[in-house]
Amino acid sequence: MRLSVIDHPLVAHKLTALRDRGTDSPTFRRLADELVTLLAYEATRDVAVEPHPITTPVGPTTGVRIRSPKPIVVPILRAGLGMLDGMVRLLPTAEVGFLGMIRDEETLQATTYANRLPDDLTGRHCFVLDPMLATGGTLVASITYLLERGAQDVTALCLLAAPEGLEVVRTAFDEHAQVTVVTAAVDDRLDENGYIVPGLGDAGDRLYGVV
Repeated sequence: MRLSVIDHPLVAHKLTALRDRGTDSPTFRRLADELVTLLAYEATRDVAVEPHPITTPVGPTTGVRIRSPKPIVVPILRAGLGMLDGMVRLLPTAEVGFLGMIRDEETLQATTYANRLPDDLTGRHCFVLDPMLATGGTLVASITYLLERGAQDVTALCLLAAPEGLEVVRTAFDEHAQVTVVTAAVDDRLDENGYIVPGLGDAGDRLYGVV
């Protein structure tokens, strides 16, 4: 597993506002959207491209375009939906799939309850969107699901990560799996309930309210 922690003043500024318990849901959604776009810039650094000849107003040249098969963006329901717009704004040609994962609050294990993805992901670069990498169970289950269907590379974008969750992801995959985690910060630890400390609370509830 490769880890990229984005050290940038704008990232730190927006993350600080997200952490503040006084930030209301509309502001939280806007900040999350902006922060994801910043993370996406780094996360797409290794996206596959191919030469593409064009003609400018002055003359011919060769640039690049994103190579087929197109990348696929996979938000983890429901909190990952709050990251989708920020990601596809930077990668508009990507396709979008969905995974519904739920964590058992007793065992902290994740199970799949919804899937809207192709059965064959051979050669695809998949970008998984999940705001919080806490225990790591949800992310491991999601990445495993994608790799088993042939995904070539999986990059996870998380607003925050806990050391315990990162270690779970690190040990879940061997050196042949192309797995990358891009995050705005690695926090101190998990509490007894599996929440990231200092964290920012429940990302889904802060994005959409308690339902």
